[in-house]
Amino acid sequence: MEKRTEEELVYATEKAQVLIEALPWINKMNGKTFVVKYGGAAMEDRELCREVIKDIVLMHRIGVRIVLVHGGGKAINALMKQLDIPVQFKDGLRVTDEAAMNVVQMALVGNVNQMLVSQINSYGELAVGISGSDGRTFECTAQDPALGRVGKIDKVNTKLVSEVLDDGYIPVIASVGWGEDGSFNVNADLAASEMAKAMGADKLVYLSDVDGLFRDFNDKDSLISRMYLDEMKELIASGELETGMIPKMSSAADALEQGVRRVHFLNGTTPHSLLLEFLTNSGIGTMFLKEE
Repeated sequence: MEKRTEEELVYATEKAQVLIEALPWINKMNGKTFVVKYGGAAMEDRELCREVIKDIVLMHRIGVRIVLVHGGGKAINALMKQLDIPVQFKDGLRVTDEAAMNVVQMALVGNVNQMLVSQINSYGELAVGISGSDGRTFECTAQDPALGRVGKIDKVNTKLVSEVLDDGYIPVIASVGWGEDGSFNVNADLAASEMAKAMGADKLVYLSDVDGLFRDFNDKDSLISRMYLDEMKELIASGELETGMIPKMSSAADALEQGVRRVHFLNGTTPHSLLLEFLTNSGIGTMFLKEE
């Protein structure tokens, strides 16, 4: 073996120091259950997606039990446009008639889910793709007649997901639900929250394309690093949140109330945001806790 140059030795030492810093966090994370909701630009850009997948695979390898729940709004919009089907939203939720529901199935289950499973499995036999209809994982009824086939999750059956985890795989779940009269479109933020509650997860993580929660979104220095449940409820009730943020914040608050220990909003377009948040001494994004 050739002797390393001084520059190479310094670089190798720095890498070793990073691993040493991560060691106590690895010990804490081993055996914990994380539910990760993945969506936004971080998922649409294939190069960014590959970086996120690397983080997920690494965390899986160090013993974190990861459940990956995904949406795919941009993929659904693109396919609806291609098929000349109108795109409509109400209170941040997609209005889903029968035609739109067929598109949701094609885009989420047939496209996005398999893309994510394929990316993860490029690192080994690691992932199993399912939808919320499989094993009646998300049992739903109609949330609001005006929304069409948008599902309200009445029950989460964790048997299939737990078996996949116990067999050493990462379950990758498309946000589609089962109903007596057919499938339902389920908001992925709400689906992740319901899964986290049912699994008794240690962490619920929302990966999107924003850095976290801002006091003033136009002021990038106003990022909130930590917020407690009482503050979250006040903010939700204030009416100051953007429409698209309402389901995310509401589901995060509900998860904390129902026993999930921590909720995190992270920017999936930031390289290795998951590792920075959970395996280093100084995290990024916004962390939500029940109480101080």
